[in-house]
Amino acid sequence: MTKQKTQKVSAGDNAPEFKLKSYKGEDIQLSNFKGKYIVVYFYPKDDTPGCTIEARGFQKLLDKFKAKNAVVLGVSPDSMESHCSFAEKYNLNFYLLSDEGHNVAEQYGAWGKKNMYGKISEGIIRSTFLISPDGKVIRAWYKVKPEGHAEEVLNSIP
Repeated sequence: MTKQKTQKVSAGDNAPEFKLKSYKGEDIQLSNFKGKYIVVYFYPKDDTPGCTIEARGFQKLLDKFKAKNAVVLGVSPDSMESHCSFAEKYNLNFYLLSDEGHNVAEQYGAWGKKNMYGKISEGIIRSTFLISPDGKVIRAWYKVKPEGHAEEVLNSIP
């Protein structure tokens, strides 16, 4: 019997705190970015078509995110080594965090049952959270379409 794994996070909620390793081996905590807007986006797998489109979208707009006092954190269950290869291949200059046990994804409601071409499996539900400088969720997106998503998130920052 499996436990209930996810509970969706909504606007107005306190963002669940976490600490994960970045692909550079750093310990990254959500609270390290207090005073900034934080974009936390969960994606299924490094170097796959949709995930690459999404990551490159955030990278393309990274200077604009920084200009709005925002930091971008990409989270997937991939290993740090996988993140390192992905970041190098596409020159990604934001944090890619390894959530191999998918505990953080579960806290954010970004882990659950998925139906892909009629096959039911458990995994990352592509999701993004915009967090205010005081740690409150401003907006939550679930079942994200990668194309154009980074721009939508950027435009949601006050």
